[in-house]
Amino acid sequence: MILKHHLILTLCAVYGILIKGSLGQQPLVQNVTVTEGETANMTCRVDHNDQTSLQWSNPAQQTLFFGDKKALRDHRIELVRASWSELTISINEVTLADEGMYTCSLFTMPVKTAKAYLTVLGVPEKPEIDGLTKPALEGDEITLTCMTHGSKPAADLRWFRNEKEIKGAKEVNASGRTFTVTSSLQLLVDRNDDGVAYTCKVDHVALTQTPQQATEVLEVHYAPRVVITHSLTFPQEGQYMKLECVSQGNPSPDPVLWTKDGGDLPDLDRMIVEGRELTFTALNKTDNGTYRCEASNHLGTSSAEYVLYVYDALTTPPPSTTPPPRPTPPDNTDPIDPHLASSDPTNTSHRDPNAMGQHGTDHALIGGVVAVVVFVTLCLIIVLGRYLARHKGTYLTNEAKGADDAPDADTAIINAEGNTHAEEKKEYFI
Repeated sequence: MILKHHLILTLCAVYGILIKGSLGQQPLVQNVTVTEGETANMTCRVDHNDQTSLQWSNPAQQTLFFGDKKALRDHRIELVRASWSELTISINEVTLADEGMYTCSLFTMPVKTAKAYLTVLGVPEKPEIDGLTKPALEGDEITLTCMTHGSKPAADLRWFRNEKEIKGAKEVNASGRTFTVTSSLQLLVDRNDDGVAYTCKVDHVALTQTPQQATEVLEVHYAPRVVITHSLTFPQEGQYMKLECVSQGNPSPDPVLWTKDGGDLPDLDRMIVEGRELTFTALNKTDNGTYRCEASNHLGTSSAEYVLYVYDALTTPPPSTTPPPRPTPPDNTDPIDPHLASSDPTNTSHRDPNAMGQHGTDHALIGGVVAVVVFVTLCLIIVLGRYLARHKGTYLTNEAKGADDAPDADTAIINAEGNTHAEEKKEYFI
């Protein structure tokens, strides 16, 4: 009886030690995030294990490994390390279906567990751009749509016009475990969009290096615009000159049409047309006129005009814009050769004083004309004075002499002949 009691006490002591030891044991795990298609490592550790077994179970509570013993027939699941203190397994080629809560169990009394969540990131597919018509016409309104599938969590889409980011309208739709993301961009197309690259980029946590992207280059057709450039600012007779018809249009308006004053070019031997260029080999006065360049494509026609005026050729070179060199004072110790001094046209102290230049001739001519005008004026004044002096005096008309008592003009004349005492009436001629 004493032996039985002693055995019971021993077993109770051992059991108490086991319970006390198990209370200090707890499995430790961590959540895991992995990208779809990669490998997930699930690790469970325990400190001071008394050789109690560890076990991993999947979200469906199916045992994957019990210690080093594989329980589930799945070739993707492998044992990495198994000991009394650690159990690590790997899941290769992870899919979205593998996501969920995994359980590590420590078989003590009672059983202790720890849970780790496996997050699987869905990789977004390469985006596609729709809605682009080639070619687009200037003035059209188009909508570009960028779409990507399979992202988890939902991806972000960004638009770029060449290298500059622009804003689009984003829309997210759930598709099972993943998301479909769409972004649209509305454009009013003009000629400045021709050749511009529109890029849609996908930003996502699963894309750690290069983001997925798609690019479309916009082709825009537009009517031409024309300007004329010229190689000379002041065209002169005999010079070589080139006019260029610079036309911008898509499709390219080639060739262009050159006309003069509304008609064909008159002298094709000197006026050479090569592509968009009109070349004058040697200008003359007959080239004066209005030159017109016209360019066309299937969207329209544009023209520009240039008025050409050919100046006379310069007989003397134009004045130099370079300042003259500073004069060097003469050396008084060296005698000046009188022959060199007289032959130097710039030395004014040795010029012939009798030599008359062009300006002297002009002054003499003007002085002669003025002298003749003064002489003629004086002569006219003298003649007019003598004329006025000779015709100044007092005169009586016959009517005035007999007009006092005469009833009419005839009687006045008769009375005037016999009446010498009538009052004189004076009339002056000036």
